[in-house]
Amino acid sequence: MLLKMAFRNLFRQRRRSLLTGLSMGGGYMLFVFSMSLLEGSWGNIVDIFTGDRVGHIQIHRLDYRATPKSHRVIEDTKALELFLSEQEDVRSYAPRLFSAGLAYATDKSVPAPIIGVDVLAEPTVTRLRDKVSAGMYFTSDTDSEGYYEAMIGLSLARALNLEIGDELVLVGQAADGSIANDIFKVSAVVGSDSSHDRMSVYLPIQAARIYLALTEGAHQYALLVNDGVDNQALSRSLQALLPNLEVAPWQVIEATFYETMQTDRRSNQYMMVLIVFLVFIGVLNTVLMSVFERTREFGVLRAIGIRPDRLVWLIALETFSLAFLSCLIGFVLVSPLIVWFTEVGWRLPEAVDMGGVAFEHLKGETSLFVFLMPWAVVLGTAFFVSIFPGLRAARINPKDAMGEH
Repeated sequence: MLLKMAFRNLFRQRRRSLLTGLSMGGGYMLFVFSMSLLEGSWGNIVDIFTGDRVGHIQIHRLDYRATPKSHRVIEDTKALELFLSEQEDVRSYAPRLFSAGLAYATDKSVPAPIIGVDVLAEPTVTRLRDKVSAGMYFTSDTDSEGYYEAMIGLSLARALNLEIGDELVLVGQAADGSIANDIFKVSAVVGSDSSHDRMSVYLPIQAARIYLALTEGAHQYALLVNDGVDNQALSRSLQALLPNLEVAPWQVIEATFYETMQTDRRSNQYMMVLIVFLVFIGVLNTVLMSVFERTREFGVLRAIGIRPDRLVWLIALETFSLAFLSCLIGFVLVSPLIVWFTEVGWRLPEAVDMGGVAFEHLKGETSLFVFLMPWAVVLGTAFFVSIFPGLRAARINPKDAMGEH
């Protein structure tokens, strides 16, 4: 009965209902759009960051991350790879070796990080193949002269005046303490002047093992998990199964970047609170004005015997019903925009550096959370703010109210 009366009152007060509906519907659409961009941007940055080099989870020897040494390798790689291949939530994995050395060409030399990667497995975890800006992605075989290929960062190529096909000499320390040195042929240039690997040298992992005097092993395994899988929970699960190794999610490996992004996320959430507050004020104002304009009507209702609590519920149901219809219309109107931002997005005029990641594309996210969370907030806000005008209407004296015009 109250719900029927609430809908009848909404249609009778078209002008006031339209104003209130626009306030709530507009607030809902703004809230959804902001949430979509916030979640989409966060997801996009994480995908760029983890797909660039880190992966979702990393596995090391227990003592490696604290003090990285060339000889501290995961020795039984075959057993570990067999174990990882049996994990349903692990999409792909790639072994890596790390070292530091001196890169030399012609009459110049510069220090350079050396990274040994599995030529076939690495592109399944990171975008290393896509980062090739000149030349060809390397192979795991030697050329006709017995040289292994190497890929180098753009800044390193410029510093040593190296071009595709030139020889690169690497000098460093092997895992057994001896001098590591070898000659490689440059097959490709990767990255840009701002990428993290601008001064790096990539080697096939077989070549890196020979260079470091290792017969087997890897310093790190980078893992990519399936979509929708909580990498932190999976990391804890794998750690319990691999007690002799360290299993850590990217949030721990790159804690500084993660904290930076969390701080940025919290600042954006304050903006969400501001939007909710604006919706709150707008709804409260329009509902309160509606109560003032309908003082005589409420006086008549009180005079014919309606209880004060039922009058409060009547106003609350009117506001809640209007909020629901407004959000429904707002959902229909904003959905195409959200889908477009998710699928296509908007390319920024200039890349924005966020924690070392070049953020170039503004994209949204289409999910139930993006649509339903603002819907629940608007409905809850509408119901809450209707209580105060309802209490005022319930305290109306029928005699005084019916005397107003």
